[in-house]
Amino acid sequence: MEISLFMKCVFEFIGTLVLVLLGDGVCAACSLNKSKAKGAGWIVITLGWGLAVMAGVFIAGPYSGAHINPAVTLGLALGGLFPWGAVLPYIAAQMLGGFVGAVLVYAFYVDHYAATADQPDTMLTTFCTMPAINHKTVNFFSEFVATFMLVYLIMALGTRGNVAYVGTMNAGLGSVGAFPVTAVIMSLGMSLGGTTGYAMNPARDLPPRIAHAILPIKGKRDSGWSYSWIPVFGPLCGAAFAAAIYLITYALL
Repeated sequence: MEISLFMKCVFEFIGTLVLVLLGDGVCAACSLNKSKAKGAGWIVITLGWGLAVMAGVFIAGPYSGAHINPAVTLGLALGGLFPWGAVLPYIAAQMLGGFVGAVLVYAFYVDHYAATADQPDTMLTTFCTMPAINHKTVNFFSEFVATFMLVYLIMALGTRGNVAYVGTMNAGLGSVGAFPVTAVIMSLGMSLGGTTGYAMNPARDLPPRIAHAILPIKGKRDSGWSYSWIPVFGPLCGAAFAAAIYLITYALL
């Protein structure tokens, strides 16, 4: 059955919505006052984000490829693995999904946001990333490197030796591909997430930041706009570099 571009975008929207709902949800659960999970810590957050990606991939994977990340879409297009005509529609769907997912997190934890009104920084970081140390050059480099690793590893997962082949045809990993991607996300979070919170995904960061700015959150601070470009352009540049290295290295085989 041929799946239309519109339906692929619908699944990108749903997959990204679920990614942000569960990912920002674990941040809210571990950070907001009176949450039963408050203080659970970084390991729970990295596990939660990895499983959030897995959930999004299971939903969207069979129909859209489950990019659920504009940086992944751009990287695959630059690497010749995705048609350019679908790039902007995919990104639009992902950004909208990220916004709706963040709004749902607020609705779910609304009483806990009210109980955390005296901690505006904490509330902001349940929506989007902010750096542990505000040093924009290093912050950009952190997002660049983390997203380079994410996109390059995703490309590597689709290469011969990592997938099954039937004759000359790539049989792919199917839904099982969600598990190695989950492991990649958790590894990157645990190893490289301490500086910026490892956005690695403009749809995970900018739309929720916009939601934070719009929603009537008592006691909220500004939405960190002076930093907001880093978790957008850092991942996009990292993905572009991953595509370049992919083309160079695999062309040499």
